[in-house]
Amino acid sequence: MTLPLIEKYRAKSFKEIKAQDLAIQEIINFYKKFPAKKALILNGPVGTGKTCLAIALANEFNLELFELNASDLRNRIKLEEVLKPATAQQSLFKKGKLILMDEADGITTSDRGGLPELLALIDKTHHPIIITANNIWQRKFNLLRKKCEMINLKELKQETILEIINSVLQKEQKQLKPEITAFISQNSKGDVRAALNDLQTALNPKEELKDAEETKPIIYQREKQESIFNILKRIFQNPTDKNTIGEYNNTNLKLDEILLWIEENIPAEYQGQALAKAYNSLSKADLFRGRIYRQQYWRFLVYQNFFLSAGISSATKLKNKKFTQYKKPSRILKIWLSNQKNAKKKSITIKYAKFTHMSKKKANKESFLLSLILNKQSQKKLDLNEKEQEWLEQKRNTIILNNNLEKFK
Repeated sequence: MTLPLIEKYRAKSFKEIKAQDLAIQEIINFYKKFPAKKALILNGPVGTGKTCLAIALANEFNLELFELNASDLRNRIKLEEVLKPATAQQSLFKKGKLILMDEADGITTSDRGGLPELLALIDKTHHPIIITANNIWQRKFNLLRKKCEMINLKELKQETILEIINSVLQKEQKQLKPEITAFISQNSKGDVRAALNDLQTALNPKEELKDAEETKPIIYQREKQESIFNILKRIFQNPTDKNTIGEYNNTNLKLDEILLWIEENIPAEYQGQALAKAYNSLSKADLFRGRIYRQQYWRFLVYQNFFLSAGISSATKLKNKKFTQYKKPSRILKIWLSNQKNAKKKSITIKYAKFTHMSKKKANKESFLLSLILNKQSQKKLDLNEKEQEWLEQKRNTIILNNNLEKFK
């Protein structure tokens, strides 16, 4: 049986891993400093070499690799049965042991799930643990991040993917037209595994591929749903080019949500004049957003997208290359808290409008009188619940207090 290319040419040493030199040095440092930190998280997009780095570390230092897939470990009991002996026992034939917890995104967080037990086992382990994840910034991983050292892997460039493809073709003693290999590398979107799978399709002897146009129906355009964190990194840190405008095409977030993400994280990346330019582009994007909603001119979406992508990216040519932990939009939380605060007032106003046979708009204008004119009997007629009555009482007390303070001025 012929091995798939992704297995046949899986990197097994650090020399075979391309464009991840900084990550290689950091993973070696982690191993040499163990047990200063007992676990390491390799975080990054699919196909960037996270699992290969763990395999290469085991091979370089003659370690027995004990590999687990977190998606198979759905409960605490099974995790303890499988992982606990591995962390306690010494290797029989090699210098040491390395525990690989692959695809940590699949671990559950409940009491019966795997994450609490994994956290406990990190404290007890006698061997280094490497954890891979595509998005470790989920809230459920807060405690896990604190216990672990972390390496963030960057997405591979198209040129690197093309180099890997050509290397495999040479080893396989096969040839493809340059335009086909270029298409495969571009279509992979930084994912080596995807590129090798597409390459295998292109090398199918049943198909005679003459050019890239004939390759496209066979290698379907990949609609890769990307993390907003990876997109923000490219917008803020990569040089502006023609591809910047299409950065938001492969995310399920709407432009309105992306605007909030950009707004929250601009100060983390830009300072001084660049900060001012970025906010100017953001304000123009918001201006077109308003025109779209007011006038229903949906053709303005292209302008909103332009200012949120190329506009923000072009605020400075001096890009910050350090790792930045992007934050979720706090304005969403503020809006939610405000809505919660006004929810009781809104529900009372609706009942008040219905009882007095007036519009909600008019009732809302008169709602400042509610705390003064509504006695217990009126509250009963409006069928107010306990929380609504409490809100009215607090509102009434606040008005009385403010009036008393005015008398003493």
